[in-house]
Amino acid sequence: MTSVTESNRAIVTGIMEALSRGERQPFADAMADDFTWHMIGTTAWSGTFVGKAEVRQRLIVPLFTQFGSRYTNTPKRILSDGEFVMVESRGDVTTKTGKPYCNTYCMVIRMRDGKLVELTEYLDTELVTSALQPPVRTQSA
Repeated sequence: MTSVTESNRAIVTGIMEALSRGERQPFADAMADDFTWHMIGTTAWSGTFVGKAEVRQRLIVPLFTQFGSRYTNTPKRILSDGEFVMVESRGDVTTKTGKPYCNTYCMVIRMRDGKLVELTEYLDTELVTSALQPPVRTQSA
């Protein structure tokens, strides 16, 4: 393994260890300003979110306002090759309506200079539709 591969794997491993304890700040801190998040599928939540501010405003905030318990995301497997890190994980949370939202994820993350620059998220889209309300999103000015 190259030092870039090892470094990127260590960064993402630290982020995922924090998420497994319900700590979201390391993930937020690791996003580059030009971070892009692709959520696969055709659900109301699916789409591409460009820029750290848009990811927070149009994806993270609307999502976490639906949660009634602490969200955790526990990694099962982390693989790394150069600028790419792949994470297989399992989320765990209950919505404010009492529905369990325990999704399984595969995230393909691209890194640059120790920061997350792109994330493509593969997940159970049927669970997204059945457990979550459509997001309430405000348009950026």
